[in-house]
Amino acid sequence: MTDPLAEVVTLLQPTPTFSKVLSGAGRWRASRTEVGQPFYCVVLEGSLRLSVNGREPLVLQADDFILVPEVFGFTMTSIDPPDDDAPADIAPTAQPDGSFRFGDASGAPDAQWLAGLCAFGAPDAALLVSLLPELALVRGDHRLAILVKLVRDESRAQRPAREVVLARLLEVLFIEALRSVQTGASPGLVRGLSDARLALAIREIHKNPEKPWTIAELAKTAALSRSSFFDRFSRAVGVAPMAYLLSWRMAIAKNLLRQRESSIATIAARVGYGSASAFSVAFARHVGVPPTQFAQQAVKSVA
Repeated sequence: MTDPLAEVVTLLQPTPTFSKVLSGAGRWRASRTEVGQPFYCVVLEGSLRLSVNGREPLVLQADDFILVPEVFGFTMTSIDPPDDDAPADIAPTAQPDGSFRFGDASGAPDAQWLAGLCAFGAPDAALLVSLLPELALVRGDHRLAILVKLVRDESRAQRPAREVVLARLLEVLFIEALRSVQTGASPGLVRGLSDARLALAIREIHKNPEKPWTIAELAKTAALSRSSFFDRFSRAVGVAPMAYLLSWRMAIAKNLLRQRESSIATIAARVGYGSASAFSVAFARHVGVPPTQFAQQAVKSVA
């Protein structure tokens, strides 16, 4: 069976850029500003407060895991946070065991966690990230904690095929986190897949993107009326059904163009266009450059 979530994560090509074990003792606050990078955090011991992208603070406890596909800023504090006018810790203190401490550097830690940042290798990452929830929170899942520890250990080691192993581990970590999210997730692919009716249509889109889909046919696949399907899909996924179909077709086309193993005509047929010229017009309108130019730019960026 086609797995849309796995396909999206695989196309994103996540790679780790930063991973640290941190701890906090006493009353402390740590803030950091990022530029839209993927962020993950798992609490190993104790509890803490975490606010990401200006959201209300969440209380995280041992084995809680949070994944944010695009983080622009986050603040962590002790459960009993310092006064609002107290400055955030500029930098944590290095500990003898290789971890880093916020707050009291000498006392026993009240919380310990592992936090990491990633990068997405896909040039169309913004399009794919838009299909994911803004934040995935999974509580008390020991399996995710183990996966994060494996990512940390592999990133520190210098074993053969390290980069390949890390890429695969991160793909599994992302998929495991996203599929564990409750139905209350923000609009996106995960929320759409949690709706049994919509999941039928989404899987068909991913399985057969070349079919000349219409709203009526997708609604029939989901066993819903056209209006009910359109409204339900738009609310759950965050975009209209045909917009999602177009985005997915273009994501596939970009990936095939980067591989440079197929002709424009072959790619056009693969993503549902009757001719290379019709595909080229649609691709240029959606991406901003013709397919041939996109392929040339992709080669230069890798060279």
